[in-house]
Amino acid sequence: MIEPVFDLTFIWAFIIAFGIIMYVMMDGFVLGQGILFPFAPNEESRDVMMNSVAPVWDGNGTWLILGGAGLLAAFPRVYTIILPALYIGVFLMLAGLIFRGVAFEFRFKAKTSRYLWNWAFSGGSIVAAFAQGAVVGSYIQGFNVVDGVYVGGAFDWLTPFTVLTGLGMVAGYGLLGSTWLILKSKDALQAWAYKVTPWLLLTVLVVFGIIGLWTPYVDNYVYLRWFSGISFIWLLPVITLAFAWGILSSVKNRHDSKPFFATMGLFIFTYLGLIASKFPYVVPPSYTLWDAASAHESQLFLLLGLLFVIPFVLVYTAWTYWVFRGKVKAGEGYS
Repeated sequence: MIEPVFDLTFIWAFIIAFGIIMYVMMDGFVLGQGILFPFAPNEESRDVMMNSVAPVWDGNGTWLILGGAGLLAAFPRVYTIILPALYIGVFLMLAGLIFRGVAFEFRFKAKTSRYLWNWAFSGGSIVAAFAQGAVVGSYIQGFNVVDGVYVGGAFDWLTPFTVLTGLGMVAGYGLLGSTWLILKSKDALQAWAYKVTPWLLLTVLVVFGIIGLWTPYVDNYVYLRWFSGISFIWLLPVITLAFAWGILSSVKNRHDSKPFFATMGLFIFTYLGLIASKFPYVVPPSYTLWDAASAHESQLFLLLGLLFVIPFVLVYTAWTYWVFRGKVKAGEGYS
């Protein structure tokens, strides 16, 4: 059999990792609107918050589907192990996203029941964000696997550590949401977003700092990865802190776009730090990428199709954001 020239497993890992971070950044600020919803100054502000994300929110699911379907196709062992471990967490995430989506469609049509859809939008967003963070925490702490089968309990994913990572994700998405509002809103709502952003950033840094100190005690592999020698991996938290300073500085100087893009940078380098900490394990602490991968023939066949799909997704995503660029005014937008 002819060996492939490229490592298809690594290519697929890159594609799935790319899809995940695209989802986190694109849907993160939408979930952030729901997280901030109960604290918004008034109902008119909530209308603007929803209008700011209404043209783009439903397209973000493309990246979630790409990551999930790609994972099933390229790393089937991951599904057989991780999904049984995370059934409840994944169900909560999907239920939250459903409530968020339904609230989008019904809130603007409702009259007397609008407050219920406000709570559905907010509650769904918070539950989805928390579940995503808890799933990440479960991945960090690892899974109880024997002979390729998950043997842990249904609630092993829910520990003090994963609760903290879930709360960290809620705070992080809230930060993405507030900086998005700085970019898209004006006047009183923008002033409110400027006000809450430093507090959200402080919360994120404190929670992420605790998670960083706690992680080596949860997974010894991470400790060895970071402290076995000096390497480039230490540049990642330094760059992350630089982006955090950029957020604070740009908010202080009342920039419109810089806080949002600096927050995206903070997320990207935090994500790269997670990948660098766990690589090459995809089902820690048992299986590497290559252990969990499907056959090369399957990977190649699916990759050829995906190479046509991803450019189209990137183009229509960029086009959507370009068409709906600019500030959102009160009384205008989605209805």
